[in-house]
Amino acid sequence: MVKDKQLSNIKLAEVRQKQQFDQALNAKEFAVLAGISYATARQWFHRQGFPALQGLVFWQDFVTWRQRQHGLASEPAPALKTISPDTLPEKARRLLQQV
Repeated sequence: MVKDKQLSNIKLAEVRQKQQFDQALNAKEFAVLAGISYATARQWFHRQGFPALQGLVFWQDFVTWRQRQHGLASEPAPALKTISPDTLPEKARRLLQQV
């Protein structure tokens, strides 16, 4: 099996724990959990409609997105709307600035 250098420091057990607690995953963590290369994960993160926000994705959002891509979900994908940082609470604005 070929090792992806970009993913060598990502531990599957830690990523699975983040998935279990419904925590957001970055592209490297997502790649390890999905069993794809880092390059492929980055491509997906830039695809129109992929449920990534500020370089992070929640696993369940990915599962729902993928089901919709294959026609397995009964509801259409919701329209993405732009959120102005000015409308967010102060704590949320600070968190976004840290990312």
